[in-house]
Parts: sequence; C-alpha cells; structure tokens
Amino acid sequence: MTKKTLAFAYEKETKNSVRYKEVPEEGTAPIVGTLYVQKWFAGESKSIELTIDKKD
Repeated sequence: MTKKTLAFAYEKETKNSVRYKEVPEEGTAPIVGTLYVQKWFAGESKSIELTIDKKD
C-alpha cells in the first residue's frame, strides 16, 4: 500500500462547486490535476489536502 497526500490551491468557483488545482511537489508531475469539490463542503477554503491510499 502507498499513501500520498496532495495539496490543492483554489482556482475558481463554478455554479455548484469550487475548482482546485493541484500543487505538485517540486520536480514531479501532478497526479490528479484538477479537483472539483461541492460548495457546501468546500466553503471558503483556499487550500485543501487530499490523501490517496493506493492498494496493490
């Protein structure tokens, strides 16, 4: 199993969601890229973190 925590920064609001852009670690490519989170959950957050647990 591999766990990875990714950082996302606010990009813009859409009708019902907030769009975040991944901030990759220096020298690495983005894993997810763009992430849409529903407004009711995202609230006013300007940055979020997402943890992915890869199971082999």
